[in-house]
Amino acid sequence: MEFRRRKPAGALAGFVGILWYWDAAPRPHALERLLPDGSMELVINLDRDMVRIYDRRDIRRFERLEGCALVGPHSQFFVIDTAQQVRVLGVHFLPGGAFPFLRLPAGELHDLHVSLSDVWGGFARELRERTLAAATVEQRFDLLEGALLARLAKPLEHHRAVRYALSEFQCGGKRTIADVTQTTGQSARRFVEVFQQQVGMPPKQYCRVRRFQHVIRSLPPGPAIDWAGLAAEHGYFDQAHLIHDFRTISGLSPGEYVGLRSEHLNHVPIIT
Repeated sequence: MEFRRRKPAGALAGFVGILWYWDAAPRPHALERLLPDGSMELVINLDRDMVRIYDRRDIRRFERLEGCALVGPHSQFFVIDTAQQVRVLGVHFLPGGAFPFLRLPAGELHDLHVSLSDVWGGFARELRERTLAAATVEQRFDLLEGALLARLAKPLEHHRAVRYALSEFQCGGKRTIADVTQTTGQSARRFVEVFQQQVGMPPKQYCRVRRFQHVIRSLPPGPAIDWAGLAAEHGYFDQAHLIHDFRTISGLSPGEYVGLRSEHLNHVPIIT
């Protein structure tokens, strides 16, 4: 197994979390749930020119995309197969980080997967071919950074209200949307509009996903977990509220998630 990553410097640093490369044998389970974190992902399958996304309500059905795909910001889990994770290259954007590289509002990709050629045209296919031909992982990372800079459609700068809100919402439910909106000086309608254009989902859904992420990252090892205490700590009304959000976002109860979790917190095996 090989897992490599690079954190971009310079102009890309505020928009791209990591560039990553994964090369490993298929896992023992065929399908995985991928849990949302409020960000977007560019994925290049270097093994086969195909990406499959399964219907979370009926995993017998799937959508087939080209081998270079863009994952929009999601509010709920989606399902992929492990066979397409044999050799993969990707860009993990920071929340709100993909919009400068798109010629459409990020909100149009909410809960969607698209072939990257639908957004970048033939440049996407050329990028996959060039990364396949590269001799080293570092060269592939160089190609990704160059491609992002070449496809800039907007300045590498957030709207000031979005920049402030993303910083405040990282606290995981400590600030209300109304408080943040008032501080930005924007009307509620205008704030939702610019946030959705750049981040890809409304502030309420984004905060819901981020709070969920804070919860799974704060879970102690072992099955004995104080769910009521976690609910209070992370700003839920009560334990029932936490369980409801957990099921809506992940498709699992908190207890089911704990029983299936691994070091890859957002990749949850589907055992059939």
